This record gives sequence, C-alpha cells and structure tokens, in this order.
Amino acid sequence: MRHFGHIPSTVRSGLFHREPVEFTADSPAGTLAVALGATLYSPATRPRLADAIRKQAARGVVSMVLCLEDSIGDEDVQAGEANLVQEFRRLATEAPAGTEDGGTAGGRPAEDQGEDPGEGPGIPLLFIRVRDPRQITDLTTRLGDTVRLLSGFVLPKFTEARGAAFLEALARAEHIAGRRLYAMPVLESPELLHLETRAETLAGIAAITDKYRDRVLALRLGVTDFCSAYGLRRSPDMTAYDVKVVAHVIADVVNVLGRADGTGFTITGPVWEYFRPGERMFKPQLRRSPFLEGRAEDLRTALIEHDMDGLLREIELDRANGLLGKTCIHPTHVVPVHALSVVSHEEWSDAQDILRPERDGGGVLRSAYTNKMNEVKPHRAWAERTLLRADAFGVAREDVGFVELLTAGLAG
Repeated sequence: MRHFGHIPSTVRSGLFHREPVEFTADSPAGTLAVALGATLYSPATRPRLADAIRKQAARGVVSMVLCLEDSIGDEDVQAGEANLVQEFRRLATEAPAGTEDGGTAGGRPAEDQGEDPGEGPGIPLLFIRVRDPRQITDLTTRLGDTVRLLSGFVLPKFTEARGAAFLEALARAEHIAGRRLYAMPVLESPELLHLETRAETLAGIAAITDKYRDRVLALRLGVTDFCSAYGLRRSPDMTAYDVKVVAHVIADVVNVLGRADGTGFTITGPVWEYFRPGERMFKPQLRRSPFLEGRAEDLRTALIEHDMDGLLREIELDRANGLLGKTCIHPTHVVPVHALSVVSHEEWSDAQDILRPERDGGGVLRSAYTNKMNEVKPHRAWAERTLLRADAFGVAREDVGFVELLTAGLAG
C-alpha cells in the first residue's frame, strides 16, 4: 500500500516531485509509525465490516482501528468480538466485490475508471481497540490464522500501572500469533490531565513504553476524554489548541514523550469530532487566495460548509506542535489529513540541504528558496523527520499546493 495509491498514476506523477513510497504491514516500525496518517476508527459491531474496510482502503485509508471500547455499549462487547472474528475470516477468504471477473479496482468497473484507475486497494493496517488485557490474548487465539491481517492493539486510558498488564498480554499474543503485533497506547487518563499528578504519570508512561519500545508503534491522544473531565466540548470553530487545559497537556506529552533524541515516539493528533454542517459563530478560517489560484473556490465553499476549515487548521497546528497523523471518526477527514501531510518542495529542499554530508560540521546557509536561514545543527532533527514524512507522503511538485492535493485525493 501507499498514500495516494488510490488515485491514477498519471495524476500522481503530475502532483509529486517524489511519490510516496510503498510499504507493507511488515515494514520497519519507524516507517509504519510515520505512515499511519489518518487512522479511521470504526465500531467493532459494524455489519459487513470487511466490506467497509475494503471500501475505505479504496478511498485512500491506510490504517484503521476496530473499536471494542468507547464506541460501543457495554452490552455489545461480546457481539463485537464475535463480529471481528467473523469479519476477519471474510476479509481473509472472500475476494473484493467485483474482482471475480477481473478488471476492477476498489469495487468500481474498469470502464468507469478510465485506462489508469490507480492501484487496487490492499488491506489497511488494522488495529483492535480493547477494553482489558484479557481480550488481547483471547482475540488473538480466536482469530486463528486470520491474525496475519492484524497489526496490533490500541490500549485505552494508558498509564504505567494499567499499561504493564496490556503490554505483557501483547507479548503473550505475539507468541500465540507467531508474528509481531504492535501497541498503540492512548493517553487519556485523568491522572495525566490533572496538574498535581501529570509529571509523575508522564514519567511512569515514559518508563513503561521505553521498556517495551520495540512493541510501541505510536502514542495516541484522547482529547475527548480530557475535555470530558472538565465538562468541556470544543465547537467546530475551535481547535484543541484553543482549549488551554487541553493544549497544556499536549505540550507536556510532547515535552516528555516526543523528543527527537531517540527517546521519543510518534504522537498522533487528536480526533476531530465534526462532520456535519452546524451553526457558525466565527468567520471561516480558510484564506480565499490559495483556492482562487487553484480555481477551486467551490472546494473552499464545500469545506467551510462542512466545518472542515477548523480541521485543516488543527492539522497544521498538530504538526507545528510535534504531532503526526490523526485519529479520525469520519471518512471525509482522511484526505485533508493526508493532503496536509505531504512535504512541500520547499521543505524538502531545505531538509536536503541541511543533511548533505559536507554539512556535518554545522554552520548556517541560506535556503535555496532565498527566504530563510537554515542552521545545520539546530535544524537537523527537523530535517530528518521531514525526510521520513517525505517517504511516507511524498514531496509535492514546486507548483503544487494542498488545494491540488485535496482536489485529487477527493476525486480519486
């Protein structure tokens, strides 16, 4: 699989200076952590879940979480587990809809796609969000040989005390499965939110995740739970960074767990809750000029009408604050996350210049775009991270911006 693999190759070649690289579930953990992108959540009880997974893969989704926790009721857990076992079996044994006769990709007839339909959809990286450690080993056993389709488990309300049991269960599940299974802890506990216990809780999380470092793929932020502790809910006009009590927690998590010195982890951005039009109090946050230049004023209007301008702003703030990727609860959020994850030609040019072997001694140089200073030693970690993101999401052509990427991604 690869990002933007769902759009025709002729379109991709016109968008990218360097196209996103291909990866598989067996790629190195560092590659997968960066490539997670927009991780789409789905309740584990969803009927015809295997079909939904294939459908989302055909639309560009590369990672999904099948949730047995907050997205379903307590009384539905057993049904959700049984549904997962059944749907993994369908996913492993049934051909995608329409492929029996050949000539389809993503369930669409080839004649409807033109001569260059893009790459056929693979199966995304699949994770199961569990409630308790017992479910990890139990589900791994019940999945049987279809566990080969599973990349790991999402661990809720993660702290050092709770996390140890989850991670020990994961180690046992790996032995059962005979393959690597990753953990994605969710940082959402009250102990992390409350100021008087935050430092101790972060230190504990750092200790336990370091102990199991080879199994921890990424850390996820549960901002909805943070807001819940204070009876808050941000509107579609507000980002997580506008809610100060939440913004302070994000900053502290990145401070302790997102360092670029080899001790940190990939930390993903918080969920954006909105996907329907609502009453707007503030002016739209999307500038008109980029859409005029791209002759995409209709796209700008549609994004604003669906409260997506706030999402776009939050994605930019995620990256500015050290987060990569995002938890998503609606398919319409996926393409914006991926479009804004693509490395611009200017970023790539700066990163390449900073990391040239002859620059190892440090120094200062003018950007090739002649608009900034690149200081080699202080900017090295940024450059290394930028090139990892370039591998996963590609490098845009010099004249291509996020409007063109959004348009192509949505059309694909």
